[in-house]
Amino acid sequence: MWLWFALGSAVFAALTSILAKIGIEGVGSHLATAVRTLVVLAMAWGMVFLTGQQKGLASISRRSWVFLILSGLATGASWLCYYKALQTGEVSRVVPVDKLSVIITLALAFVFLHEQFTAKSLLGCALIAAGTLLMVL
Repeated sequence: MWLWFALGSAVFAALTSILAKIGIEGVGSHLATAVRTLVVLAMAWGMVFLTGQQKGLASISRRSWVFLILSGLATGASWLCYYKALQTGEVSRVVPVDKLSVIITLALAFVFLHEQFTAKSLLGCALIAAGTLLMVL
């Protein structure tokens, strides 16, 4: 099941880039990010209430709050950078560089989550890096 959601994420992320590039024309990147964030906020809370998960809000641990807040700050910083890059660059060059996050994520998962690197994941990282260089140069 995770694969279908991951593929959905990839499709929607692709649409996000195209729609954002069109929508950001004549709009400041920070304002565009704020508008996008409001829509995401409404959708996220809508899903919480639709599924009845608001009842779990009080049971979130302090540790989870800290890491969810830090994740939110990282997401915000990522979106601000991404929209600024989209505003000033070509989508076909911005998106591949943004996808270097795959390599960075794997490295951070190795360091902080003690996940294992395999020959396959190292080769994949090398191919992503090479593909990114090829696309942006």
